[in-house]
Amino acid sequence: MGEYLARQRRRVDECLKRYLPSETEVPAQVHQAMHYSVFAGGKRFRPILALATAEALGDEERVMDFACALEMLHTYSLIHDDLPAMDNDDFRRGRPTCHKRFGEAVAILAGNALMARAFWLLARPRNEAATEACRLELIHRLCEAIGTPRGVIAGQVVDLLTQGKPYTAEELRFIHACKTAALIEISVAGAAFLCGAEVAVEEQCRKFGRKIGLAFQIVDDILDETGSEQEVGKTLGKDRVQKKATYPALFGLESSRREAERLVDEAVAGLEPLGPRAYRLVQLARFVASRRH
Repeated sequence: MGEYLARQRRRVDECLKRYLPSETEVPAQVHQAMHYSVFAGGKRFRPILALATAEALGDEERVMDFACALEMLHTYSLIHDDLPAMDNDDFRRGRPTCHKRFGEAVAILAGNALMARAFWLLARPRNEAATEACRLELIHRLCEAIGTPRGVIAGQVVDLLTQGKPYTAEELRFIHACKTAALIEISVAGAAFLCGAEVAVEEQCRKFGRKIGLAFQIVDDILDETGSEQEVGKTLGKDRVQKKATYPALFGLESSRREAERLVDEAVAGLEPLGPRAYRLVQLARFVASRRH
């Protein structure tokens, strides 16, 4: 599994380097901030999920632009999530966050530029991986995944509003489903759509993505309590200090671990109709449950 992840990361990184503006191109500072954040050592989990889905259903090259757009959008969300007005984090992946390195103004603009670049990549006319109608539908779905009322921004808003206040299990699940699971879900379902999967197969992929997305965030919550800062690469224990809505805080560590395992087991079981073709997706789901960073 480690070799597969490393190989796919290299493929995605090579494409990202081609698609991002050069660090020397004017205005250089914002392009440097974009590169700094994109190439900070991320797992590339979302693009690799898209590639694994395409491996199961069709042609990996068909979804490569989509995979790169996913990573740009994910990085944009992290840059903004780290800002003082949001989570106020000083470190991300073991080094200073974008706003600590380049200042808040440039960090905000670098995040905005990455979001714009992602849609530029998907919408460009010479993108031959999909028809114009297909690209438009994919962009529509991505906008839903990162916006409101059920996307990343919606989750971030409720996360901020519940901080330091009592919250319900329903609010906690809404935060996780929107802030984390929505982009992971579209990584799988969007790739299935690009590969021309039947509606039933696309729905299986959507449910798989939603479940492992929820599990991914629960494991993140657990690692904030129990992980090693050296492995995780960011300041730990902040969720508890800031009284954020998390699974361990509401349900306890053991119940949270069981919930993550249950979600992964259900996600894997949902792929049974795909048979051996889903091998890589199953591996990635198991990786979510066992990861340490």
